[in-house]
Amino acid sequence: MFKVYMLMSLDSHNHSYVGYTDNLKKRLMLHNNNKGAKYTRGRQWQMIYHKNYNSKSTAMKEEFKLKKNYKLRKKLKYKFKRSNLES
Repeated sequence: MFKVYMLMSLDSHNHSYVGYTDNLKKRLMLHNNNKGAKYTRGRQWQMIYHKNYNSKSTAMKEEFKLKKNYKLRKKLKYKFKRSNLES
């Protein structure tokens, strides 16, 4: 099972990062320990979205779509922030 995920930085800039993996917990730990993708180094991250896919190729295609769809990324960040304010 592969997962497409979106991270949001914990700093005031709220940067986002999209990727895919077969182990979400391990991947988030790598990003937060400066061992993940170069873009994620030097920041702390939190998971704000993930979705499961049966095949790696499907996950990679969906990751690409999410990476290019800035409106959807902005919408996901907004939903996450709003849900945190309500709880």
